[in-house]
Amino acid sequence: MTANASVDCAGAPVLSVQGLSLAREGRIFARLSDFQVLPGRSLAVVGRSGSGKTTALMALAAVRAPATGTIEIGGINPWSLQRAARDRFRNCCIGLVFQSFHLVDALSVAANIRLPARCASRLVDSRIAAWLADHPVDEGERLDLLLKALGLVEISGHRADRISQGQAQRAAVARALFNRPAVILADEPTSALDDDNASALLDLLRTSAVSENAALVIATHDRRALQAVDHVLAIESV
Repeated sequence: MTANASVDCAGAPVLSVQGLSLAREGRIFARLSDFQVLPGRSLAVVGRSGSGKTTALMALAAVRAPATGTIEIGGINPWSLQRAARDRFRNCCIGLVFQSFHLVDALSVAANIRLPARCASRLVDSRIAAWLADHPVDEGERLDLLLKALGLVEISGHRADRISQGQAQRAAVARALFNRPAVILADEPTSALDDDNASALLDLLRTSAVSENAALVIATHDRRALQAVDHVLAIESV
């Protein structure tokens, strides 16, 4: 399957990308074909190691600017916002699962998962405020749901530096999903997981996207993940 056209379902695209190219040390090294992801649908970005999958995800997450192109999430181009507003937008509307997790060692698993709730209350764009109003989060209920769905209940009080690699990966996914984001971005989310846990995690990502009308984008080379998405898009080396 390809992602050059939007998926056939109702609603405007949650995520739209046009003319995206990526640069390293001032030289363009990769491109992505134009694509859209509609509510509740999913896309995998694939490519060999070093091809730019993670860099592409960082561009979509408004972390690292692309060399060229336009990215819109819910009709908002995060790269058109001032830095502080862009940071708030990312925290409120983008759920990002880093490959290296970035959990806070001194905090418990539960506290790490709840970190995105510290979203700035003053928002400079009314469309961001509207998204939050339409996607309220009951913090206690949300935490319980994610802990149970990802098998983290028994270790919820453990410090993040005292859990296994697989548990840390699942905690990072739960944190990314906590704010009910418009876009869920996951960088190799199954790399440290056995088949059972990988299946449970992919099911949670997919069902979360469907139930909350979010767009799911996974950067991966894991065949298990490819079977869980609607479309696959190969990154193009230049």
